[in-house]
Amino acid sequence: MQNYDTTKYIIHACINAEGVVEKPDVVGAIFGQTEGLLGDDLDLRDLQKTGRIGRIEVNIDSKAGKSSGTILIPSSLDKVETSILAAAIETIDRVGPCVADISVEKVEDVRATKRKQIIDQAKLILSDKFDHGIPEGQEITESVRQAVRVEKITLFGDESLPAGPNVLDSDAILIVEGRADVMNLLRYGIKNAIAVEGTNVPLTIGELSKKKTVTVFLDGDRGGDLILKELLQTAEIDYVARAPEGKGVEELTHKEIVKALRNKVPVEQTIEMRAHRRMKSAKRRILRWSPPSKQNELKAYAEELNGTLSAKLLNSDKKVIREVAVRDLANVLKESDNVEGVIFDGVITQRILDIAAEKDLDYLVGVKLGNIVKRPLSVKVLTTSDL
Repeated sequence: MQNYDTTKYIIHACINAEGVVEKPDVVGAIFGQTEGLLGDDLDLRDLQKTGRIGRIEVNIDSKAGKSSGTILIPSSLDKVETSILAAAIETIDRVGPCVADISVEKVEDVRATKRKQIIDQAKLILSDKFDHGIPEGQEITESVRQAVRVEKITLFGDESLPAGPNVLDSDAILIVEGRADVMNLLRYGIKNAIAVEGTNVPLTIGELSKKKTVTVFLDGDRGGDLILKELLQTAEIDYVARAPEGKGVEELTHKEIVKALRNKVPVEQTIEMRAHRRMKSAKRRILRWSPPSKQNELKAYAEELNGTLSAKLLNSDKKVIREVAVRDLANVLKESDNVEGVIFDGVITQRILDIAAEKDLDYLVGVKLGNIVKRPLSVKVLTTSDL
């Protein structure tokens, strides 16, 4: 190809011909069948003479009496003119004596490719080529700075937890939920965060919390509530900060992060607030829980379900809203609303119990209890033998 220094776009097209054709046939068809089609301003021969269209590259092979290959056309025209030229190429229906079909696969922006190469090389230079840090006052694009910060994420402890590079050396640390939270904090220069990666808090977190001043920084949703509950039982927490309601730490802006950390509260205050909420929840359960006659309804449902491997989702009046297979219970329960209780022919697992707490169910009835580590106070858990 010619004129690489002025090329803006490259048209990538594929060709299929019902017969044996060669490169000169394809090039001739492109010039011949587009001649006069787009007017003098977009005549291919004139455009190539002036260097606005580069040399047309054709790679084509023949097999079993048919030919197929690719066509590359470099263009220094603007985006609209290049699009018109690409559309004109697709009107070619014959190459020599053979029926042919040409279709444009993509139009590559050469400048965008070069920009990506520049950014990638700048990252390499910034992270590997400077012996004494970044010179003061040097202007580097925000995308390069952020990329370098994100690359500093480390794996900490036996569980390989995602963490910032300063977790070990810092006197204070932030505990967040996942890797994306650590990455977002790194973007804004906060390098002392470590992720728990789930509701089962790793032993490394418990050990760290004994040596550091710990602030828990969690999402403003039900998942954050569950992780906080686990952390309060397994780690030594000093402060609690929360993202705005409905938002995750990973999506916060710098201003929102600073505000949330400024508004952190001592863990004692958090425990008092949780105790107050539990008391209100307990009173609500006493008022909402059914008398013995209603319990008899649950026993009848349990007898109906015996041996069926099915589950019934009930409303506040103990009426069946929906009946599903036990294997689908977790997914269905996540998507269901106005469910007050569940009775099912299966084992009560930690996963089902966590979903029940998240959906604010009053009760959960199964055949027997599985390996339950955390038992939410907000959900009454029964087995069929309790009915």
